[in-house]
Amino acid sequence: MTLPEQDADTVRGLQGLEDSSSSVRLRAALAVGTSPDPRFIGKLIERCAIEPEFYVREMLTWALTRHPASMTVPELLKELRSERAQARSQALHTLSKAGDRQAWPAITRALLTDADDEVARSAWRAAVVLVPGGEEPELAGVFVTQLGRGERETQLSLSRALIALGEAIMPTLRTAMTDLDPRVRAHAIATERLWRDPDAGFEFAIEEAKRVVALGTTRQER
Repeated sequence: MTLPEQDADTVRGLQGLEDSSSSVRLRAALAVGTSPDPRFIGKLIERCAIEPEFYVREMLTWALTRHPASMTVPELLKELRSERAQARSQALHTLSKAGDRQAWPAITRALLTDADDEVARSAWRAAVVLVPGGEEPELAGVFVTQLGRGERETQLSLSRALIALGEAIMPTLRTAMTDLDPRVRAHAIATERLWRDPDAGFEFAIEEAKRVVALGTTRQER
């Protein structure tokens, strides 16, 4: 039995997305995004959860955004409950690219404080894109609970997310600048400096903030 041409193309596309060669998977994702077909949505999301290559994941995300949000967003929201960290992270990343604000209620505190740094970072970026007007102060309040977390890359992601919220961050950020935890204080001070002077660079801001915290601690001890 010979498949109709369109069905045969679909089979080849699905097989391409699972090919052992990353370049073949990349071309397959590009082809799907170029000619969107709802039959591929499930496979694209499935591949996002397990795809090892960053550039292929980005193409999978792009392909998903080429489909109607009404079809992709409900499926992506299901992925946020996955036990696989990459599935949660990539779904959040794709939701941020889709920009459909109906997804906002799914950006929970649990995701914003996820134990996996990559998931949390993706949640921060998605939250900044999707947060409704007027809810920025509440979101900033959740963000500041993560100050001092992780290594430089994670801290920079959080600082950028906070800064993207604008003036709404300042009350909670100023409170965090007096936190008992020196890592929290340093990160808060660095974020405030970066907010005032974006050209300063995070590395300079965090090192300067550490010196400020160290000097303050020394004075307190005296």
